[in-house]
Amino acid sequence: MKCGYFDIENREYVITDPQTPVKWINYIGTREFGGFVDHTGGALICKDDPTLNRITKYIQQMPSSDFKGETLYLRIHRTDGYQIFSPFYVPTLQKLDQYECHIGLGYTRILSQYAGIETEVTIFVPEKEKCEIRDIKIRNLSEIPVHIDIIPVVEYTHPDALKQFTNADWIPQTMQSKAVIENDGTVVLIQYPFMHRDSQINFFSSNSKVSSFESDRKLFLGENEYGSFKKPLALTKKELSNSEALRGDNIAALLHPLGVVEPSEEKSIITVLGQTNNLDSARSVMRQFSNEAAIGNELAKLSAFWDRYLDTIQVHSPAKDLDVMVNIFNPRQCFTTFTWSRYLSYYQLGLGSRGIGIRDSSQDLLAVIAAIPEETKTFLELLLSYQKQDGSAMHQFNPLSNIGSCGDSAEMEDRYHYYSDDHLWIVLAVMAYIKETADLDFLHRTIPFYEKDRDQNPIESASVLDHIHRALDFTQNNVGRHALPLLGFADWNDTVNLPKGAESLFVANLYGFVLEQLIPVVEICGKTDLAAYYKEKYHVMREKVESSSWDGEWYLRYFDHAGNPIGSSQNKYCQMYLNAQTWPVLSGFASKERAQHAMAAVYDKLFTPHGIKISTPPFDGYDPVYGGITTFPSGVKENGGIFVHPNPWAMMAETLLGNGNRAFEYYQATNPASHNDEIERYECEPYVYPQNIIADNHPQFGLARNSWLTGAAAWHYIAATQYILGIRPEVSGLRIDPCIPSKWDGLTITRKFRGKTYTIIIHNPHHVCKGVSRVAANGKEILGTLLNPDEMEKENQIEVWLGIK
Repeated sequence: MKCGYFDIENREYVITDPQTPVKWINYIGTREFGGFVDHTGGALICKDDPTLNRITKYIQQMPSSDFKGETLYLRIHRTDGYQIFSPFYVPTLQKLDQYECHIGLGYTRILSQYAGIETEVTIFVPEKEKCEIRDIKIRNLSEIPVHIDIIPVVEYTHPDALKQFTNADWIPQTMQSKAVIENDGTVVLIQYPFMHRDSQINFFSSNSKVSSFESDRKLFLGENEYGSFKKPLALTKKELSNSEALRGDNIAALLHPLGVVEPSEEKSIITVLGQTNNLDSARSVMRQFSNEAAIGNELAKLSAFWDRYLDTIQVHSPAKDLDVMVNIFNPRQCFTTFTWSRYLSYYQLGLGSRGIGIRDSSQDLLAVIAAIPEETKTFLELLLSYQKQDGSAMHQFNPLSNIGSCGDSAEMEDRYHYYSDDHLWIVLAVMAYIKETADLDFLHRTIPFYEKDRDQNPIESASVLDHIHRALDFTQNNVGRHALPLLGFADWNDTVNLPKGAESLFVANLYGFVLEQLIPVVEICGKTDLAAYYKEKYHVMREKVESSSWDGEWYLRYFDHAGNPIGSSQNKYCQMYLNAQTWPVLSGFASKERAQHAMAAVYDKLFTPHGIKISTPPFDGYDPVYGGITTFPSGVKENGGIFVHPNPWAMMAETLLGNGNRAFEYYQATNPASHNDEIERYECEPYVYPQNIIADNHPQFGLARNSWLTGAAAWHYIAATQYILGIRPEVSGLRIDPCIPSKWDGLTITRKFRGKTYTIIIHNPHHVCKGVSRVAANGKEILGTLLNPDEMEKENQIEVWLGIK
C-alpha cells in the first residue's frame, strides 16, 4: 500500500490518498510563529510557545475525520439549494475526484477536484513574519458557469492551552470576538480572551469582499451544536449570522461570494491568520500580503532559504533512498527538531511543562551547525545558561517564561533530581560547533549559570570553557561503588529509574566520547597541561569500564543500587541493551576484540528487518523498581521496542569497525523512505523518522509512531554524512573517511565548509568498505585524509580512492 510518492525535482512528498493510516503533518514557520499543518488542512498554530500562547484549537486525540483548527468549505449554488464540500476532504468527507497534498519545505499545498471545481491552497508562514497565509485558488474545470462561495474557518483556543482543557468555567467566560468591517468590503475578525483585549489580539481576514461572517461556533454548527463541522447548518442558509461572540467557543468564518466562475476561469482569495498588539498592526499585515505578487515573493524567499540550507551537503550515491533523505528530507526534519525540540507535534501535545529539552536540543544542534552556524551559537549560549553551578543541568525549560525544570525527576522524592547525561550533551554540542567553525573564541564567551538571586539575576557567570570543566567534573565526582558515573534519576533512557546508587555505563562511555572530542580542541588552544589532565581522566574511566562491565559476550548497561549488573545474561529481562554495545565502540573504551563481539551480538540478538531493538528480552509486567520501562507492553518503545534514535549509533560503531555493509543495512532498515511501499504496516510519514517502531515480539511488528520530533533525525543525518559517507569536520579541517557498502563503485558529495566548497568524488575500484589509499586535491596528491581549509581554494575538486595503500 502506498499513499504517495517523492517528487525529488520539486523537493516535495506528494500524498495522493487523504485516508492515510494516521494524520501526516508538515511544519510551517518557526516557534516565533507557526506550528504544523496536517494533510487534510487542519492546523495547530501558536506564537512563541504552544503552551502559553496557542492560537488554534487542535485536539490530536480526536478521530482523523474531525475538524481540527482550520478548514475550508466551498459552496456551489444549485437550483435546489447548496452543494457544500471541503476541498481538504476533512471534515465533510465527500470522496474527491482528485486529491494531492504536497509536503514542501516550509509549506503545504493541497490540490483537489470535486464537482468540476479544482482547488489549490498553499499554506505557509512568511519568513520572519507572525502570520499564517492561505493562498486559495479556484478553477472551474466544467463546461458550464458555476456560482461559488468560499468559506474559510478557524477555531480558536485560549492561549493557555492546558487551561483550555482543564477549566470549562473560566475559559469560555473570557473568550470574545469582534468584527471590523472595512470600507473596501473586507472584514477583520478580532479574537482574544478578555484579559488580552488591549495588548494581544488574534486576527483573521482576507483580501476579498465578505458578505457575512460568524464568530460563534454554536451558531455556525447550528441547532445548539447538534449540527456538525461535517455539515454546518449555517452554510445551508444564504448568509452567516454576523454574530460577535461574547463568550463560549470562538471561531472565525468568512463567507466570500465569488459569484459566477466561468469555464476555465480562476479566482482566488488570500487569508491571513495572525496575532498582533492592535488592529492597526493587523491591518498593516493584511496590506502586506494582499496580492499574489507578494505571496509569490514570500514563497521565493522561502525556497531561497532552503536552497542555501540544503546546499551545505549534497550526495549522489547508488542508493536513491539515502540520497532523498540526506539531500532533502532528513536535514529538513533536523531543522524542525532544532526549532521545536520535543515540544509540539502530532504526538507531543505541547501542553504543560515539557518545553525545550536540554538533552534533546543539544543533540539536535549537531545536525544543523553546518547549515546555520550563527543560529546554532546563539542557541548554544541559551542552553549553557541552563547549566547549574555544580556542572549538572536543568532537564528542560519553557521558552516563553525561561523557567527551567528538572523534569520527571521532581515527581520521585527518593530519587536524584538530575539526569546524568544532560550536561554532557551540551559539551558535545559545543565541541561540534567549534569543529565546524574553528571559532575558538567561543570558549571564552561568558555565560551565566542557571541559579538566580531573589531579583532573578544570575548568581554566577563563567566562560564556556569553565562550563565545560564543571560538566566533566560533575560526572567525575558523582560516581558509585564501581567508580562509574551515578545514574541520577535517569540517563538517555528516561524510562529506567533505579533507586539512588545505581550506575550508568552509558554515561561512562558518553563521558569518554566527549573527552575524545574535547582533547584535540584543548590541544589546538595550546593548553597542553589541560589536555594531559583530560587524557588521564579518559584512561581512568576506560579502565573502570573495561574492568567491570564485560559480561562475556557483550557489555552491561547498568549496575543497580545494590551493585547488581543489569543488561547481563544472568538477568531474566533485558539481558542485553543496544546502547551498552555501541557506546563502548564510540568512546574508544572497547578493545577491538570486545567491540567486534559486542556488535556481533547486536546483529544476532537485536536486529530485525525494521531496525534494531533497544533491548531483549522485554519485561512482561509492571515492576516499580525499574520504573517507566515496564509500563509498556513487550516490544513497545523502551521495553524491547525498536527505538529509532539509538539505531544510528550502531551504524556509527560499525563504520568505526570498518563494516560498511552492515552499517548500511542498518541504515536502510530504519530509513523511512524505504517503507513507502508498506504504509499499511508502517503507518507513519515515509518522509521523516519516527521515534519508535514496534518490535518483532509484538503482533503489530513494524508499526511506527511519534514522527518528526525525535533525536533519530539528527543522529541518522550524522551517521549518514559523517560516518557512512565519512565527511567529518575536525578542528583542524575536514576529514575524509568513508565506510560504504563494498558493492558501491563510488559516489560524489558536495560539502561547504568554512566558506569553501568541496566536490568530493570517491572511487571504489576494489570494492572495499573502508580505507583511503589516495587523495588528490585540485589535481595534486596530498598526504593523509585531512583537508586543511587554509590550503584550499574557494572551489575544490577532491578525488578519493578506496583500497589497500
